[in-house]
Amino acid sequence: MTEKADRDQIRRQNRSIVLQALRRDGPQARIDLGRATQLSPATVTSITSDLIQEGLIAGVEDSAQKAPQKVPMARGRPRTLLALNPTAASVVAIKISVNTIDLVLADYAGRIVARERRSFDSSNISGDAFAETLVRAAKAFCDANELSDTKLLEISIAAQGVVDSSAGTIVWSPALPARNVPVVEPLSRAIGAHCMLSNDTNMIAEALHWSKPGHYRGTFAVIFIDYGVGMGLYVDNKLFVGETGAAAEIGHTSHIPGGALCRCGRHGCLEAYLGDYAIVRMARDLPPSTPPEEIPVSARTFSDLVNAAAGGDEAVLDAFHRAGVALGYGVARLAAILSPSPIILTGAGIIAYRYMEAGLRQGLEEALVEDLRKTVQIESVDWEEDLIVHGTLAQAMRRFDFEMFNEARPGLQAGLREETI
Repeated sequence: MTEKADRDQIRRQNRSIVLQALRRDGPQARIDLGRATQLSPATVTSITSDLIQEGLIAGVEDSAQKAPQKVPMARGRPRTLLALNPTAASVVAIKISVNTIDLVLADYAGRIVARERRSFDSSNISGDAFAETLVRAAKAFCDANELSDTKLLEISIAAQGVVDSSAGTIVWSPALPARNVPVVEPLSRAIGAHCMLSNDTNMIAEALHWSKPGHYRGTFAVIFIDYGVGMGLYVDNKLFVGETGAAAEIGHTSHIPGGALCRCGRHGCLEAYLGDYAIVRMARDLPPSTPPEEIPVSARTFSDLVNAAAGGDEAVLDAFHRAGVALGYGVARLAAILSPSPIILTGAGIIAYRYMEAGLRQGLEEALVEDLRKTVQIESVDWEEDLIVHGTLAQAMRRFDFEMFNEARPGLQAGLREETI
């Protein structure tokens, strides 16, 4: 039994590798798939034959060979490329952030085919009211795009803050005044689709791994600097989320015990020295106990701070340096425990990195011995909001790819059989 289970596991993994290669790089011939996946020709042939039978992929003619300016390299029929069947299934990604719910629809090939943004008032909405708002938005979006039960693979949700993936609840988020807000159960009940909840920074790590698996692989970390501070962590080529999905919350680890007030309500968190409101608080020399909700911040906060720093504002320059020192201490703890490589910095705050970098190096030097500092590799990635959406879609597709299709989604399998008869 163990040997058979191992064979099944390997086949699942190989299926997933083939499907992801087609989704990432587009139509390919079997020989090219073998090179891209490093699977044997026999394995590629066997897996793709099964996938064609299941309706997940199909053969398409190589358009490059039909172009009149191309000179054929050999006689005979044009080679057939394999491509994902975009109509095989659909995924809806939902991103929950301050005042907004973003909904995105992607087909099975990973192409975004529809998107919509809905607004709500983050300042005073109750947990029950938010769940109702979310369900209404998702139902209307699914109805508008004529998503049937047999084609909707998953609703995959990414939320700011601390989430409990196992319970399907948002434990705490700057987007909501309420705590422990259920989102998975109401959505599943109302729409009848499989739903998953994840932290938004984890989805940034997923997006980077998806886009450049050869570089962002093994053990690496993403630190998100924006309205708050979060982290996504890959360990041994797998997203690490802990038992509940709330692991790697670096922003709410203690930087200075009993220190500045954090948005989460505790004192001394790393976020309270590195988030947008924290830098404004330091730049204006406000008391560390000033409640974050009383500090005016917006989507332009980091841009305004950077402009002030570029103009020589000493208070802002000092605030950025202090934020960099705090970041350096956070990176030092991370490097000492897990030694991820690389450590990627991103988020809206990354535009200020040049003003924080010296502080970061100072913090690293103060907090980490030289032998460990030598292994720290830090990169910055320009912020793009769609990183969260792309990671959310990629995670859902990979989950589906990895499962035995006829066991995991029988409704979808039946729908494909009807379509391909």
